[in-house]
Amino acid sequence: MTRFNLIIAATIAAITVTLWAYINSPETEAPWPEVIQGFSFSPMQADDDPIQHKLPSREDIEADLALLSGTTFAVRTYRMEGAFAEIPAMARKYGINVALGAWLDKNLQQNESEVQRLIQYADRYRRNVVRVLVGNEVLLRENLSVDQLIGYIRRVRAQVGMPVSTAEPWHVWLKHPELVKEVDYIGVHMLPYWEGVNIDDAVDFIVERMNELKAKYPDKPIVIAEVGWPSNGRTRRGAVASEANEAIFLRRFLQRADQENYVYYVMEAFDQPWKTRIESGVGAYWGVFDTYRKPKFEFTKPIVEIPQWRELAGLSVVLALVVFALLLIDAKTLNNRGRGFLAVIAYALATAMVWIVYNYTQQYLSLSAIIVGILMLIGMIGVILVVLVESHEWAEALWVKERRRQIVPKPVEDSELPMVSIHVPAYNEPAQMLIKTLDALALLDYPHYEVLVIDNNTRDPEVWKPVQAHCRKLGERFRFFHVDPLSGFKSGALNYALQRTAAEATVIGVIDSDYVVASNWLRDLAPQFEREQIAVVQAPQDYRDVDENAFKAMAYAEYRGFFYIGMVTRNERNAIIQHGTMTLVRRSVLQEVGGWSEWCITEDAELGLMIFREGHEAMYIAKSYGKGLMPDTFQGYSNQRFRWAYGAMQIIRHHIGDLLGFNGGKLSSGQRYHFMAGWLPWIADGVNLLFNLAALGWSVAMILYPLRIDPPLIIFSALPLVLFSFKIAKGLYLYRGARIVGTITQTLAASLAGLALSHTIARAMWLGLFTRNKPFMRTPKMARASALFKALAVARQELLLMVALWTMAGVLGSRYETGTLDLLLWIIVLLVQSIPYLATVVVSMVSAFPSLSANLVCGGSCEEQRTRPAGGTQL
Repeated sequence: MTRFNLIIAATIAAITVTLWAYINSPETEAPWPEVIQGFSFSPMQADDDPIQHKLPSREDIEADLALLSGTTFAVRTYRMEGAFAEIPAMARKYGINVALGAWLDKNLQQNESEVQRLIQYADRYRRNVVRVLVGNEVLLRENLSVDQLIGYIRRVRAQVGMPVSTAEPWHVWLKHPELVKEVDYIGVHMLPYWEGVNIDDAVDFIVERMNELKAKYPDKPIVIAEVGWPSNGRTRRGAVASEANEAIFLRRFLQRADQENYVYYVMEAFDQPWKTRIESGVGAYWGVFDTYRKPKFEFTKPIVEIPQWRELAGLSVVLALVVFALLLIDAKTLNNRGRGFLAVIAYALATAMVWIVYNYTQQYLSLSAIIVGILMLIGMIGVILVVLVESHEWAEALWVKERRRQIVPKPVEDSELPMVSIHVPAYNEPAQMLIKTLDALALLDYPHYEVLVIDNNTRDPEVWKPVQAHCRKLGERFRFFHVDPLSGFKSGALNYALQRTAAEATVIGVIDSDYVVASNWLRDLAPQFEREQIAVVQAPQDYRDVDENAFKAMAYAEYRGFFYIGMVTRNERNAIIQHGTMTLVRRSVLQEVGGWSEWCITEDAELGLMIFREGHEAMYIAKSYGKGLMPDTFQGYSNQRFRWAYGAMQIIRHHIGDLLGFNGGKLSSGQRYHFMAGWLPWIADGVNLLFNLAALGWSVAMILYPLRIDPPLIIFSALPLVLFSFKIAKGLYLYRGARIVGTITQTLAASLAGLALSHTIARAMWLGLFTRNKPFMRTPKMARASALFKALAVARQELLLMVALWTMAGVLGSRYETGTLDLLLWIIVLLVQSIPYLATVVVSMVSAFPSLSANLVCGGSCEEQRTRPAGGTQL
C-alpha cells in the first residue's frame, strides 16, 4: 500500500474501533444481591425435552440445586412428573424452600395425575414447601376454562396446608376477579419483554402493574411468580433481547423489588433450549445461567453489550484491511476520494459480517439452526461480493485521476489505411430500414472498404429483393447474399460473409441492419490497427429514435449506463464486452479463434473473450459513431436482455475454466475479474428469484401455522434490503455524477427500466444454467407497439409475483402485530421485493402507449440529451 492508502486504512480503522468501543461502553448498575428471594427452576439439561418426556435425572437436579445453594432462598417448580416431585426433598438439603407447581393443559387425564401428586408431595414435604401453584398460564393458553381451573384449585386448597394459587400474567388476573376469590394469593407473571416495553421503562412498568393489581385487590397478597428478560431472541417493538439487557433489567429490578418489598421468582435459573419449539427462538434464553450452567453476565461489574468487542473489532479491522487491499489491486489511477470511499465500504462490510456471525453463534445451534446459518452465510457473502463489485465500479467510474487506455484519433495517409470489410447480417428486416443503413455506409469517408449484406432465411422475396436491387445500385463495393437455408443464426451469417470477404481486407466491421453510421467511423477508428496488439476496436451502441415516445426515452436512458460507465471502466483493464454492432475486429485474429461461435446466443461477447484468451487487446471509445433503432415494445426490449443474459450464462458454463484461470491461456486477472464481476449482478438477480419464491413459501407457512412459524431472522430481511438500497443508490448517484443523462427524471426512468428487466434476467440465468441451444431471439425493429392487454400479457409472470407478494404482505400485516421489528421488516421486504415486478408492469404499459411523449422522460428535448457526451467519460 502507498503511504496515503495506509493513512486512509489507519484512520478508518481507528474510527471503526472507536465505534465498537462507543457501542460497548460499560454501564453501571446496582450489584446483584448476594441472595435473592427465588428462581423459577426447570432443571432441564441441553438434551432434555419435557414435551417428549425426556427429563433430567435426580443427579442432574441435585447438582443444579447445589449450584444455586447460597444464591437463593427458594425455587419455583412447574410439574410433578418423574423426579420433579422429589425437588422439595433435594432442595431441603441445601436450605432452599420450594413453591411447588403442577402442570395443567388440555390433557385431563394427565392433569389428574399432576394434581394428585401435587397434593401428595406438598403434604409430604410441607416443611419447605411454602406455597403451591396449580397450573401455569392455563387461561392465557386457553387450555382450560376458568371454571375448570377453579375446580382444580378448590380441590388442592381443601387438601394442603400452605397457600394455593395459579400463575397468570397481570392482565388475566384483572380480567377474572372470580379467580382471585378462589386463591390465597395472586401468582402474577411480570415479563415486560412480551409487552414490547423498552428496557429503560421495564421496571417502572412492573411497578405500575403491581399498583394496579393492589388497587383492584387490596386484600390479596401478590407474589411475582415470574419476572425476567431474555438474553436472545426477536425484538418486540421497543424490547430488545440481549445478554446486556437481561443483566440491566434484572439488576435494576432486584434493587427496586427490595425497596418495594416484593416477593418474586426470577425467570429463570437456567436456559431452556427445548422451548424453541413452543416459544419461538426467545423461549430458550431466559436463564441467568446458560444450559452449560455458566453465568451469562456480570453480577457486580459494569455491564458491556458485547464483552468480547475488542477481539471482534480487531477481527473486523483485519478483514477490512484484506478487502481494502484487494480493492486497490491495479488501482493506480484511483484518486483519494475513490480510495476513501472503498475503505469505508470495506470496513463497513467487514464490521457487519463479523457482528452478524458473532450474533448468530450466540444462540443454541441445533441442526436446523446450523443449516439456516450456512444458508445465511452464503447469502451474506453473495451480498457482500455484489456490493464490493458495485462499489469498485462506482469508484472507478467517478473518482480517477485519468483514463489509462484511450483511443486518440490520428491522421493517417489513405495509402496506409487498412482495407475494411463491413458485414451486415439481416433476417426478415424491413427493406426501407436496411436501405437507409446501406446509404449511410455508401457515404463513409474512407478509401478502402467493401460492404457484404447477408440476408439469411428470409422467406418473403418482397422483403429481401428490394435490398438486393439497392446494393446493385450502390455499385461493386456492395455485395448482397440471400441464403436460405443457413444455420447458425446471426453468427452463421457472419461466418458465411467471412468466407466471402475480399482477400485484401484485414479488418472486419460488423453493424446491425438498422444502424446509420457516421461518415468518419472508419477514418477515426481503423488507424488503431497499426498496433499489432490491437484485435478489436469497439464503439458504443447508440440509438436515433429516442425522441419517438416515452418508452424509448426510458430504454435509452437505461442503455447509456452500460456504454458510458461499465464499458469505460472495463476498458481500463482491456476487458470490454464486444458487441455485435459498431465493432471492428482484425481478420487474422477472428480466423485464429475459429470465427463466430454458432453455439452461443451472444456470439459477439464470446468472441471478445476468446480474443482476450489469446493475448490480444481491444480498445473502446465512449463516442457514438452510429445509431440504430431501439425495440418498439417492452417485449422486444425484454427479449433482447434475455438473450444477453442467457448468452452470458452460456459463456460462463463453456469458459468457466478460462474465467477461473484453470485452463491456462492469456487472460489477465483483471480480465477474469471484469467478466465474472460484470455478470455477478445478473447472477444475483437469478438468486433473488429463488429468494422471492422462498419468501412466498415462508409467508404462506406463517399464515397457516402462526404458532410454529415465525418471521425470518432480521438478518434475512436485512440482506435483500441492503442490496436493493445500495444498487438503487449507486445507479442514481452514478447517473448524476457521471452526467450519463441530463435530468433527474431521466435518471429515475433509467432505474425503473433497469428494474423492469430483473425477472427477465433471472429467468435467463437459470435457463442458461440448465438448458442448451436456446433459440436465437431476434430483436424486432419498427414493429407495431403492443396494445395494453398485450403489454400486460407480456408482464404476466411479474404481475402474478407482484400480486402474490402484495397479498402476503397484506395478510401478514392484518393478522399479526406489526410492532414486532422482525415482522415489520419482513413485510417491508415483501413490498420492496415486489418493486421490480411493479416496474415491469409499469414499463410494459408505458410501451403500450406510443403516443406518450418522450419529453415526459427527458424534461425537454431528448435530442439535446442524446447528443451530449457523458461527463467523466470524455476522451
